[in-house]
Amino acid sequence: MPDEFFASEAQLAPDQNHTEPSLWSIGIAAAIILTAPLVLYSLAPTGPLREGDTVFSDGEQHVRISKFRHTATGRTDETCLLDPDSPLMIVHLSQTEVDDSFIAQVQGNPSNEWPFCPVLTEVVVRPYQVFQKPGVFSAVQSLLIRLFGS
Repeated sequence: MPDEFFASEAQLAPDQNHTEPSLWSIGIAAAIILTAPLVLYSLAPTGPLREGDTVFSDGEQHVRISKFRHTATGRTDETCLLDPDSPLMIVHLSQTEVDDSFIAQVQGNPSNEWPFCPVLTEVVVRPYQVFQKPGVFSAVQSLLIRLFGS
């Protein structure tokens, strides 16, 4: 009986030819799964501007304040400065012309210092002053340049 017991153990031993998937192949599959949405998002075309959409200022932009209040800000000028890539939510679009200016509300970069636009201020913006999608790969490029650049 003991010989039969050892024979059955040998049959239950794992097959030496069977290997588990290597860790690097799992890592490559995970990287593809995580980067595919970024690539598809960056290749998708931008749609028309609509009310409620979020847009971003294309560089540093000097804009006119839509609803100017002297007492709220303590300033006498009717303009302010948007930071680069500052998020704006479109509040009102003009239905007359496509290239006409529109009113947007400042959503980010909370700086109450002059000349920057305070948060929730409604400003008049032209379409060439904004872009709809943040550049995914340009943001990664600028981050890598900041980390490894001189």
